[in-house]
Amino acid sequence: MPIHSGIIDNPKADRIRKVSDLSSRKRREEYGRFCIEGPQAVREAIAYRPEIIGDLFVEVRAGGQAQGEQARPLSTVVERLEADSQAYDIYVHHVTSRVMQRISTDSQGIVAVADLAAMRVDAEDVPLAEGATVAAFWQIRDPGNAGTVIRAADAAGCDAVVFVDDCVDVLNPKVVRSSVGSLFHIPVLTMSTREFMQWTKSIHAKVVAADVYGLEGRPAMPLPEYIQQGELDGVQPHAFLFGNEARGLPESILKQVDRSVCIPMYGKAESLNLATSAAILLHTVAMSSHIERI
Repeated sequence: MPIHSGIIDNPKADRIRKVSDLSSRKRREEYGRFCIEGPQAVREAIAYRPEIIGDLFVEVRAGGQAQGEQARPLSTVVERLEADSQAYDIYVHHVTSRVMQRISTDSQGIVAVADLAAMRVDAEDVPLAEGATVAAFWQIRDPGNAGTVIRAADAAGCDAVVFVDDCVDVLNPKVVRSSVGSLFHIPVLTMSTREFMQWTKSIHAKVVAADVYGLEGRPAMPLPEYIQQGELDGVQPHAFLFGNEARGLPESILKQVDRSVCIPMYGKAESLNLATSAAILLHTVAMSSHIERI
């Protein structure tokens, strides 16, 4: 698709206002679009999900080009992404600094506008192989945490991520940015608690809660012990369920899971935050599974 020759310099232009409005969940739903901010996230979207991108907004350098010469993006990285986008049906719009500031204060010179509906994933569309690992998060609210745990699950080779119950919007700009592109590598589903429990049952997955204490009479098992007992047999799928950042998992959910496991503390710290816990547990599970195959 062509790179538009003109440079948009009016922050109040209707097109720019609508892109800026995508910071609001209500507007994202209304327009059916969401923003991908920054070179890293845009690079991964172009590489893995180019079909979802409709428009690319690129900040260009102020002045400096000779008459008739095309405006240049702010950096060689952004310039390369602009060139890569031309292999797909992506419109490129050059904008000035003040216009980009209206669109996003975290753009680092580039913002993509993508199709919201194309990112929605249904559980039946996610094929899970034997021994699959699912990372699930109940009522995760902080967008930075949400993006970070998607990235951790991706790095650990998880087959899917599930946001359970009342969670932050998966396509919140900060979630997208904090995932550093992992959102475009791994399916991210959203379900109610009831739907999640029904789905895991339908795929014969063992649901394992990440919880410090577990229940009275059913205390949490230290993760190394769980692994040593051979629970990760490489056949039955596992869904590891993490709780809300402040409150963890309620007793009503702990009663429904198959097992609770905890990360042992070898120092004086009482606990770990959600993102750290998810990264440690998911990577430990992934490494143990890979060692078993060697």
